[in-house]
Amino acid sequence: MPNKLLTAGLLMMATVCHAERARDLGIPFDGTPGPLNAITDVAGVTVGHTTLIADTDGGRAVRTGVSAVLPRGRDSLMDPVMAAVFALNGNGEMTGSHWVEESGLLEGPVMLTNTHSVGTVRDATIAWRVQAAEPDASGYTWSLPLVAETWDGHLNHINGFHVKPEHAVAALENAKSGPVAEGSVGGGTGMICHEYKCGIGTASRLVKAENENYTVGVLVQANYGIRDTLRIAGVPVGRQLREHRIYTEADPNAGDTGSIIIVVATDAPLLPHQLKRLAKRASMGLARVGSYAGNGSGDIFIAFSTGNTASQTGLQQLRMLGNEHLDPLFRGTVEATEEAIVNALVAATDMQGDEGRYAKAIDHRVLRQMMARHSGAHDW
Repeated sequence: MPNKLLTAGLLMMATVCHAERARDLGIPFDGTPGPLNAITDVAGVTVGHTTLIADTDGGRAVRTGVSAVLPRGRDSLMDPVMAAVFALNGNGEMTGSHWVEESGLLEGPVMLTNTHSVGTVRDATIAWRVQAAEPDASGYTWSLPLVAETWDGHLNHINGFHVKPEHAVAALENAKSGPVAEGSVGGGTGMICHEYKCGIGTASRLVKAENENYTVGVLVQANYGIRDTLRIAGVPVGRQLREHRIYTEADPNAGDTGSIIIVVATDAPLLPHQLKRLAKRASMGLARVGSYAGNGSGDIFIAFSTGNTASQTGLQQLRMLGNEHLDPLFRGTVEATEEAIVNALVAATDMQGDEGRYAKAIDHRVLRQMMARHSGAHDW
């Protein structure tokens, strides 16, 4: 079963890379995106997915996976980055976050998966680093990997524990620069956002600070929210879509009980306390799309910078932007977070999952029409 699932997942990853994105529908966003409009616009960052879509012999549905974000690509094995973590609402898990906060460093990748697979992915990431990295100064490859989760139990047989160590390793080994697959891929395979099929999304912004050009990139695993509050480019489409007859009526008692993990990357030379401020701004991009960070939602964010070397030995000569020059980076984070979430919604497709449960993707044609009517335009 693991090998069969792994092969299916990698094939699925290749087919989803060409999914439509929000800008393909003419949805307007603020700011200037990078060439790929993805977290990989930050030089050195690589992303990999393992997507598991299968049905077991017992009739249960496997709709899950693993995603990996490597801040310096393969060099992440031995070359940490400055980083900080912020929890808007802590009903979730991000292993290794205490050491990130204590040290100001992210040592290794950011891994994303489902809630009940965190331990498996954590252990597999440690084993991968031990096998692939050189010993540190102590003679060991010491590792407290950062693994974050959101719940996919509506569509995925989550208690079947279908994510295996080889799936985490595959996401790491297949991580690459360039375009990033979005929607129902990797850790986002079984995720639902604002009561629509969702998953992985990404976006970026080019900013200028202190006469230098920098990039802010964001990747999300989105699994939160209710339909009524959904807003896209400022338009309250959630309330309108609920009333549209082609949509099945959502649960009137639904609450914001999901989660979202947000990864913010930049090449600007920022220190950990500044990255904490950047991570906090992701909350504002999340709010633009309609989250209110409900009691049951795990909204946990990490921001890292590739703008400094971060050796842990000897005297360090570090660079940093003055605080008065951070506003463009704050704004870029808000804008890229908003667009990344909408990209996750737009890229996803309808999915039937465990025990026949179903998640419908947002309808592109209807969404385009609603946005056009709101803008007063006949077409975009």
